[in-house]
Amino acid sequence: MCGVLGIVAKSPANQLLYDGLLMLQHRGQDAGGIVTAQGNTFHMHKGLGLVSDVFRTRNMYALQGNMGIGHVRYPTAGSSKSPAEAQPFYVNSPFGIVLGHNGNLTNAEQLNQELFRTDLRHVNTHSDSEVLLNVLAHELQERAGNCHLDSETIFAAVSGVHKRCAGAYAVVAMIAGYGLLAFRDPHGIRPLVYGKIETEKGTEYLVASESVALDTLGFQLVRDIAPGEAVFIDEAGNFFSQQCAENASLNPCIFEYVYLARPDSVIDGVSVYETRLNMGESLAEKITRSMHHFDIDVVIPIPDSSRPSALQLSNQLGVDFREGFIKNRYVGRTFIMPGQQQRKKSVRQKLNAMSIEFKGKNVLLVDDSIVRGTTSREIVQMARDAGANKIYFASASPPVRYPNVYGIDMPTRGELIATERDTGEICHEIGADYLIFQELDALTQAVSKVKPELSHFETSCFNGDYIAGNVTPEYLETLEAKRSSEQAGRQGSLKTQLDLSLSVSD
Repeated sequence: MCGVLGIVAKSPANQLLYDGLLMLQHRGQDAGGIVTAQGNTFHMHKGLGLVSDVFRTRNMYALQGNMGIGHVRYPTAGSSKSPAEAQPFYVNSPFGIVLGHNGNLTNAEQLNQELFRTDLRHVNTHSDSEVLLNVLAHELQERAGNCHLDSETIFAAVSGVHKRCAGAYAVVAMIAGYGLLAFRDPHGIRPLVYGKIETEKGTEYLVASESVALDTLGFQLVRDIAPGEAVFIDEAGNFFSQQCAENASLNPCIFEYVYLARPDSVIDGVSVYETRLNMGESLAEKITRSMHHFDIDVVIPIPDSSRPSALQLSNQLGVDFREGFIKNRYVGRTFIMPGQQQRKKSVRQKLNAMSIEFKGKNVLLVDDSIVRGTTSREIVQMARDAGANKIYFASASPPVRYPNVYGIDMPTRGELIATERDTGEICHEIGADYLIFQELDALTQAVSKVKPELSHFETSCFNGDYIAGNVTPEYLETLEAKRSSEQAGRQGSLKTQLDLSLSVSD
């Protein structure tokens, strides 16, 4: 999971890009980067950390131009501690291209070999995003026979990318001297929207991972970019779009609605907040059927993403809703922190239990999901320490039993608490008195209820169905081995970015 942003404006784009990345910070806290275009010159600044830490006033002054792209990174491929793998990436041929990517390519290793042996291109990092950039660059070079680009040529290149790349990708890119390009994989797994605003100088366009970035910057949401579609906005602000894939179909990642996206976003025409209310309602129905013999005194959400589900659940059950955990806003999302030890340590720094809401009560804790179980185990223990009598635990999503290979950091089966465990065993592992999970059918219906025509989803982490194909047991074993190797190598020295004749702000 990462956040991408692209803008074609009539005035300096740097502040808009910075403010937009702040709105997407929940999608990645590991690194941030901005590239702006001033004529044929790119200006770049990127680094490790939060947006507010990466960019200083001097950096912002150096990011000149009315067009640009931004990225916040959450590592799923490559090293989380390498500044060289912060995005956007740059390649100087053809024309000069910068690219930011949300998602994960499942055939990155094969593409890397093809790029080196056939396309004669060198990839300098372990990031699949740099692979994707070089595939796009090669496809553009193959089609730009007269050394000039137009929208038709660019869309033909994107079609070539779709034919070669497998997996999930929502992309923003800039081509020096031409404009902004954005496209989405043919399965529509990762989200991408665009909007516009009318100014005195003309129409400005903004592309983003989530609609919340548009809302806060004053842009009107136009629509989602369709699966397989590409949009191109030239430097003058002319807008072009075209379907570039055969047999495209919409299969959004359902984990976006469960956890990843902000509740005030609208993804593929569906309010994230409304889906979470629906999740709480269906979960309450299951609790009524299966927990009628339990005495629940209070429903307590685990902040923040489970709050709408917990609120609706308490309303349906007729049980008091209480805020039992106070969240420290200055500690990041534990799910997207690299490293199990850092994640475990941060749970108690992030949350503090108020004993007045727990002491002597039978409490129902509600969370959006249980992935590794580290957070759940710590929270259950916190509730016990605060004096809870009995602790029931409800997950607004089904057990996460399979690795996700499309851009969520749960790639190894050994890290998932639900792997080869039933509900009773998971309950024992996290220390709860009773555990209940949402059914997968109920979860998909929670989204479809908002938009009935949306009926197909990417649900691989729950059922092992990898919709984009080419994911075999051998692939998963290789991925797990690579991940283990990368984790061991993170103790080594950090890489630095090569100077690729790019104007880099300091």
